[in-house]
Amino acid sequence: MKSTLDTYPQRVAGGDLQLRCGRHRLDLSFPRVMGILNVTPDSFSDGGQHVALDDALRHAEQMLAEGAAIIDVGGESTRPGALAISSQEELDRVAPVVERLVRELDALVSVDTSCPAVMREASGLGAGMINDVRALEREGALLAAMGSGLPVCLMHRQGEPQDMQQAPNYQQPVEVEVAEYLARRVAECEAAGLRRNRLLIDPGFGFGKTVEHNLRLLKHMDTLRALELPLLVGMSRKSMIGKVLGRPVEERLFGGVALAAMAVERGANILRVHDVAATVDAVNMTWAVLQEGCEPPFEQTISKEFGA
Repeated sequence: MKSTLDTYPQRVAGGDLQLRCGRHRLDLSFPRVMGILNVTPDSFSDGGQHVALDDALRHAEQMLAEGAAIIDVGGESTRPGALAISSQEELDRVAPVVERLVRELDALVSVDTSCPAVMREASGLGAGMINDVRALEREGALLAAMGSGLPVCLMHRQGEPQDMQQAPNYQQPVEVEVAEYLARRVAECEAAGLRRNRLLIDPGFGFGKTVEHNLRLLKHMDTLRALELPLLVGMSRKSMIGKVLGRPVEERLFGGVALAAMAVERGANILRVHDVAATVDAVNMTWAVLQEGCEPPFEQTISKEFGA
């Protein structure tokens, strides 16, 4: 059997395929699935469905059973047109969920936030990753992320949720501008003292991009391999699927699975999705093809930093 370290199409973080996430260690020698848990009333796909704490816990448990290696908890909607909320409101939504996911399910929890206070509180509660759509550009976020000791995903976006889809425009091919922005943010974070082996990147599908921008960005996503960092991709149920296929948000599963498979082929390390079970199958099948017969990692488990 071939070694996965020899056959995986993208080496990450200078060849290091183990990402330290608090007390967990995440093996990125094969693609992993991140399940979305929005505890918001207004997210574009599942807003209001998991606001109650017990409902959130049950949904997370289901996603873990379906093969999610990471649960990404978000307390602020960043859909197009979404309004900003206070730090306290976001904390009130996120903190109880993170605490119970860690304590009761021992899950590897990522927190989808740009808020320094949420970063600090979540890391103290046992979260293992920070996922910031604003790439640590909000005041105080970089210092909070550095103090957390956790890996951080930096995402590209153009504009803020309130206006980002009004008139997206790029002077160069979109993949070039996305790569340049992410390279610049990585360099700025490193200069401030955030080590490179704690960074991931996300091209930001749907954040200040037309359908044409999104399709081209996926087609040329291997451009981002030059940064040699883990690549997180989120296209699940997004409007690019709806506009191409003419599907409402509740009928975008098949389109999303196709996009996930193409993202893996182009080097994605983490797929951020709503539909975990179907995506795990797509990831494993794509992986089997890329490995030319090597068994895919059907158990998308993680190991403890201590003891496993």
